[in-house]
Amino acid sequence: MRGSIDGLGSSAPIGMMLPAVFADDDLAQRFVAGLDETVAPIHSVLDCLDTYFRPSLAPLDFVQWLGSWVGAETDGGEPESLLRAAVAAAAYLHRIRGTRRGLSEAVRLAFGVEPEITESGGAAWSARPLGPFPGTPRPRLHVHLRLPAPTPADHHRLDTLVATARPAHMPYTVQVTATAPAERTPSP
Repeated sequence: MRGSIDGLGSSAPIGMMLPAVFADDDLAQRFVAGLDETVAPIHSVLDCLDTYFRPSLAPLDFVQWLGSWVGAETDGGEPESLLRAAVAAAAYLHRIRGTRRGLSEAVRLAFGVEPEITESGGAAWSARPLGPFPGTPRPRLHVHLRLPAPTPADHHRLDTLVATARPAHMPYTVQVTATAPAERTPSP
């Protein structure tokens, strides 16, 4: 969390802005010096305001708030690096929401793992009319995620994420499984 910084100087000291009659007045200078100490954090924030809107540079608590502001798909339990990446990509994800790429990117940002997505749709081009339709007639979407140590919370999180990022008309299923341990080759 952010807090005050002891000894933070003001970028615009009030004592320098007083009329000349108060420039040599010790009481007036000490009084406004106290105000400078109070106002200095505000000046510091305003001087660095653009960095507060860059998820890679902003304080963590501000990134969490910014995530709610831009509609990032986060639940508050992800690591800091994934949180910052999800907030930075939120506007882009809203543009591609409802597409396979958008769903894949949302899951990757939430879990840090690329999902396996199978769907019933397809696209084709033909020079002759009345050709066969691509894909299958019944719509379906299946998202399979392989995690090192899956929990029931991961399944629930994936289900919630797919429900919000999929095309609205598409029925879906999700599956979370453990990654297969890497096969070890015997050392010579």
